[in-house]
Amino acid sequence: MNRDHRQELLDAIQQADRAGANAIIQDWAAGHSYQQVVSDLLSPTLETFGRLWAHRELGFSLATGYVAAKVAEDVLARLLEEAGARGEAQATLKGPVVLGNVEDDFHPLGRKMVGAFLRADGWEVHDLGVDVSPAQFLDAAEAQGARVIGASAMMYTTAKNAAKLREELERRGQAGRIQLALGGAVFKLRPELVATFGGDGTAPSAVEAPALFERLWQCATAQRGEGAP
Repeated sequence: MNRDHRQELLDAIQQADRAGANAIIQDWAAGHSYQQVVSDLLSPTLETFGRLWAHRELGFSLATGYVAAKVAEDVLARLLEEAGARGEAQATLKGPVVLGNVEDDFHPLGRKMVGAFLRADGWEVHDLGVDVSPAQFLDAAEAQGARVIGASAMMYTTAKNAAKLREELERRGQAGRIQLALGGAVFKLRPELVATFGGDGTAPSAVEAPALFERLWQCATAQRGEGAP
């Protein structure tokens, strides 16, 4: 009988069983790359976890949220190790880029996965964490010379704050010169909200984030009237 690793992983997280969750992941990972673990097992499971948490459909405790974060960190650490072992991490960094959760959003898992894939692809990532104000995003981007900001939101109520980030870009005269990538569960479910809230693009999954950031970086470069870096 084929195992339902996604359901088993969700159950282990619900039970705050980090060791059990990692054992399930290790079993699935046999014969797969850790990039596939993220895209085909971890990411879908955490999307389900986040949806159930947001709608209070299961009795998740703070312990389960902590374990979910730690399981994600364990997998992402292995992903970076795997990329380094294959020589995929770039010797010359791309970027820099800035990541963070929008104001009032405290769901870091998706953002952390995006950061891991960007780092594995050679990007210089400045991660500002959760609950980042528009001014903090722009201050960091200007200080670091970033041409792409990646802002994450899980729910519609916090995704609306991305519009404030677009307003700050406009106010500082940085619209187009700094591109805005929006991500998170709400944008995956309702991709039309990317344009509604002022985003320049999104990616269906963390795996595809590097290609999105590459495209947006080139758009920002064109807006500045510069050649490719």
